[in-house]
Amino acid sequence: MFVLFSDTKAWEVDTLRGHMNNVSCVMFHARQDIIVSNSEDKSIRVWDVSKRTGVQTFRREHDRFWILAAHPDMNLLAAGHDSGMIVFKLERERPAFVVYEGSLYYIKDRFLRAYEFATQKDTQLIPIRRPGSTGMNQGPRSLSYSPLENAVLVCSDVDGGSYELYLVPKDSVGRSDATQEAKRGLGGSAVFVARNRFAVLDKIHNQVMIKNLRNEVTKKCSLPATVDAIFYAGTGNLLCRSEDRIILFDLQQRIVLGDFHTPFVKYIVWSNDMENVALLSKHAIIIASKKLVHRCTLHETIRVKSGAWDDNGVFIYTTLNHIKYCLPNGDSGIIRTLDVPVYITKVSGNSVSCLDRDGKNRVIQIDATEYVFKLALIKKKFDHVMSMIRNSQLCGQAMIAYLQQKGFPEVALHFVKDEKTRFNLAVESGNIEIAVASAKEIDDKDHWYRLGIEALRQGNAGIVEYAYQRTKNFERLSFLYLITGNMDKLSKMLRIAEIKNDVMGQFHNALYIGDIQERIKILEESGHLPLAYVTATVHGLTEIAERLAAELGDNLPTLPPGKKASLLMPPPPIVRNGDWPLLRVTKGIFEGGLDNVGGAVHEEEDEGAAANWGEDLDIAEVEGQNGEVVVVDDTEVRGDDDEEGGWDLEDLELPADVATANVAGTTHATSFVTPSPGMPVSQIWTQKSSLAGEHAAAGNFDTAMRLLSRQLGIKNFAPLKPLFLDLYLGSHTYLPAFVSAPVVSLALERGWSETASPNVRGPPALVFRFSLLDEKLRLAYKATTEGKFSEALRLFLTILHTIPVIVVDSRREVDEVKELLGIAKEYVLGLRMEVKRKEVKDDAVRQQELAAYFTHCNLQKVHLRLALLNAMGVCYKGGNFNTAANFARRLLESEPPANHATKARQVLQACERQLQDAKKLNYDFRNPFVVCGATFTPIYRGQKDVSCPYCTARFVPSVQGNLCPICELAVVGSDASGLLCSTTQIR
Repeated sequence: MFVLFSDTKAWEVDTLRGHMNNVSCVMFHARQDIIVSNSEDKSIRVWDVSKRTGVQTFRREHDRFWILAAHPDMNLLAAGHDSGMIVFKLERERPAFVVYEGSLYYIKDRFLRAYEFATQKDTQLIPIRRPGSTGMNQGPRSLSYSPLENAVLVCSDVDGGSYELYLVPKDSVGRSDATQEAKRGLGGSAVFVARNRFAVLDKIHNQVMIKNLRNEVTKKCSLPATVDAIFYAGTGNLLCRSEDRIILFDLQQRIVLGDFHTPFVKYIVWSNDMENVALLSKHAIIIASKKLVHRCTLHETIRVKSGAWDDNGVFIYTTLNHIKYCLPNGDSGIIRTLDVPVYITKVSGNSVSCLDRDGKNRVIQIDATEYVFKLALIKKKFDHVMSMIRNSQLCGQAMIAYLQQKGFPEVALHFVKDEKTRFNLAVESGNIEIAVASAKEIDDKDHWYRLGIEALRQGNAGIVEYAYQRTKNFERLSFLYLITGNMDKLSKMLRIAEIKNDVMGQFHNALYIGDIQERIKILEESGHLPLAYVTATVHGLTEIAERLAAELGDNLPTLPPGKKASLLMPPPPIVRNGDWPLLRVTKGIFEGGLDNVGGAVHEEEDEGAAANWGEDLDIAEVEGQNGEVVVVDDTEVRGDDDEEGGWDLEDLELPADVATANVAGTTHATSFVTPSPGMPVSQIWTQKSSLAGEHAAAGNFDTAMRLLSRQLGIKNFAPLKPLFLDLYLGSHTYLPAFVSAPVVSLALERGWSETASPNVRGPPALVFRFSLLDEKLRLAYKATTEGKFSEALRLFLTILHTIPVIVVDSRREVDEVKELLGIAKEYVLGLRMEVKRKEVKDDAVRQQELAAYFTHCNLQKVHLRLALLNAMGVCYKGGNFNTAANFARRLLESEPPANHATKARQVLQACERQLQDAKKLNYDFRNPFVVCGATFTPIYRGQKDVSCPYCTARFVPSVQGNLCPICELAVVGSDASGLLCSTTQIR
């Protein structure tokens, strides 16, 4: 008990009783009429000041409470106890609200209010009755609004779930002390499904009751699965939340329209046109179509609080401290940070309307440029993109990296000032002109080399020559002249090599040109007289051969008889002295789009000058190109007659150095964007799939690892590396083309047939199938029966490592995969304990404990009998007859073979003479338990534990955050959405 005192008087006001031990601390709540107290009886109690009654109690099992503190601004309390401190809330802070067109209906201070977004007018409509329950957290949780009937459904947790139906009068404005008598009923959820009909969830009978506005039941519909909440999904439809999925249910036809596997969904937000829906869970957002076709999934590390759709179809949502966006393709980003959490109600342009935790309407200004720009790129509205580039201040490495990742390096070029980054983007986008300009500014050997490679890929021989000249790469330059058939410049390269005294360069250039006498001269000057003699003889140069023979004397080499000599000359090139032929394609919208801003004005001026506007001016002379004065004759301009002769453009004889300078320059007028290659099949696979195995088969190991980390909490990918490589190699085949051409890679599709459409790509062919795991399971069972525990453990671990990348076709197979995962986990745990038992031969007590724990693994009956037989023998030899008798009874209950049954009866008979244990074991067969996979100790019912998100093995709390020793893949206690191995779990 504790005593209340008033502010001015020191005598007792009231006594609140309930604590069973000393009261340690008492405090008044700053904003509510409640008192909070804690005590050494291990409890915290909340009291209603006005009613002098207790409304809520928090308890701990082993800790006494000593002190309390309240946050000055937020609805948070802290309590200190023997082993630490807890921070908690008394009740939820999210206001109940619903948005319809331009109005927001919400409940604040037990009044239904309406807020108009356009005028920011806040109106009090009708009072809402206070919950009759004395417990905390009994306020309204959700609203549903019928605009035609002006009716509101208010749902709360009172009485385990109930609703109240209010009809709002049209002229209901202002405060009314008289509470409207609402129509009430029990139900887990209640939502309007038609103008004057609403659906109520009956959890007890797992059905939906359709009621009219008089609160009368008009129809009942049984639900296809166990449902704990319902949401509005359009007229006559409901979204039903089950344990691990969302079901789209048609109330009229009573059929399931869609089924979607999701984490636990807390809120549902429909787009303005009802074409898309956002499913909000604690740490994930799933975007789907109105038929529950999956669009994308977004995972967050911080809790998702609320969300709304903007007019462009972008989902704007809030976490505890950020406003973020999610594009239709799953790309996301931060818009701005928040000081306090808010709940978004509407998004319009750059304004976000929201409710704070005090129920006040706020309007937050945001900068939507980033996500509008990305959305325009996704929808390929390139004119909008160009306009935003010109007029907005988009910049930053994150935006550049995004554009590169999405395949728009040419757009990223317009944001970059750093020449090295511009060069990399220009090479990636194939913009050779900007690459040349950047290479000139950088003037680095490596960049010129990369420019030469890109220019050679595009067939721009002039740029290749210029790059090689800048780096003085004479060997590559000579080979370039060879393949382009430029023999004149090859001769110049021969002279250059001679000046540099480069003997090998001289010989190669002479070989390229086919100059036999030059080759003989080089060989002779370098001292290779025998080679010079053979070269002269083979090519029929008799005089030179005789002179060299006289110099060689007795060392004259002999030529093989019967061989016919032929002249070694390089083949003539197909294309001589020029760039390779290129496709003439339409100029890209981003190619020089910003560089030519204002160019249209000049074109209009030129067109105006060419047309017959204004009077002709008598110009006697103009300045020539070289500065001299040239007399212009009017007849020369018009021609000999007045007929229109078109444009008289003649070929000009320009000097050679002008053409050479033009190679290195940029020529915007004549260059065209090279055609972009089609999307690789592997990229199509990754875009269409959320299965880690298919991402690995596509070669996108990074996204495969991210998927496994989100779905199963896997952090150690070393055991999966060989599986990833096998999947990638098994889904591709390689065909050799020509000797000088690269090998052609072909993607193998699962279920391909000759009748399949060439434009529709199937999923990748996978080397790991469920039948393969079934075969490994049989081998593992056989090894376990034969006592080959190390081999069996290796096989079961292989199964555990393969399941994350397995892909099956049906929900039945999904259930079989999950069953196989549970089997493999139990056997790995049991076999590890058996291997450990054989290692601790000197510790008899530990041996008995491990043998006993092995019998509590979920094993096949034949293996369970062997484990019981083994545990019975070990405990009997150790003198623990009571425990051995228990194993003997369990063995007899499992219908063992005759020899095992005989042995069990003998042991049981011997043990019953002295039912006692010589040594105390950490084992109580009467108390249900699971075995910790790390310490191999029992975790009895009621004790705290943590689990592996992948294999579901259980562990003591101290193991949390460590790598799971059972599967060797996931981190114990980490969050994960669950195993995803089939497209049927997504659709």
